[in-house]
Amino acid sequence: MLCHLAALAGFIGIPLGTIIGPLVVWLVKKNEMPFVDEQGKEALNFQITMTSAAIVLAVIMRLFGGIGAIAVLAVNVIFVIIASIKASGGEHYRYPMTVRLIK
Repeated sequence: MLCHLAALAGFIGIPLGTIIGPLVVWLVKKNEMPFVDEQGKEALNFQITMTSAAIVLAVIMRLFGGIGAIAVLAVNVIFVIIASIKASGGEHYRYPMTVRLIK
């Protein structure tokens, strides 16, 4: 659960905290707990996907206007909360629309 919730660090002003938070938790606990290893990778992959999407949409917004990056942030927070609730109950959660770079 902490791997998922650590992604919210980016929303409290820590630069790249959405990636650094889950990365730190995953690196510290991945060898001790297989569930943390699995969910940590899932959280990292989702945050990398969302950060990439936000960057692309921010560039598009700059050029053409729109609210795409704000929508990505809202989706990010919603899925982090859902994943945290599922993980706290011991359920394996897979984020939708995620590029799985870390296997």
